[in-house]
Amino acid sequence: MTANLSTHGLHDAAQMGMRAAIGVIFIVHGFGKFGNPGFGGWISSMGIPAEMQIPIALAEFIPGILLIIGVLTRISASLISIVMLGAIFLVKGASSLTGEHGYEFDLILLAACLVVIVAGPGRVSLSYVFKKVPRVLQ
Repeated sequence: MTANLSTHGLHDAAQMGMRAAIGVIFIVHGFGKFGNPGFGGWISSMGIPAEMQIPIALAEFIPGILLIIGVLTRISASLISIVMLGAIFLVKGASSLTGEHGYEFDLILLAACLVVIVAGPGRVSLSYVFKKVPRVLQ
């Protein structure tokens, strides 16, 4: 079974817009973590090994790029969803939706990723252009 929201052009533009917004956010967030000793120290203070700095940065940066171009979108959105669950539960402790340690931004990014996982890349994507890409890899 496939997710078929609509064949209307506005749905394709909306899917591309959502993928692009998520992608840009995670490219910027992931890029800022590369070689940033402050981030390594910060995650160490939470009990996460500093060696996880690069894998965390890559888990944000690469899926961000893939979401924008529309390749491996479901896998990319899944990786970002895992990162967002970590942000909500490990970093912010899921203690407050709003406020100083609020997770509302993380929650909306998680929800947007779940939409991408269900809806797929849409017709404005490289996966659609190269239709030989298996659905599971879209």
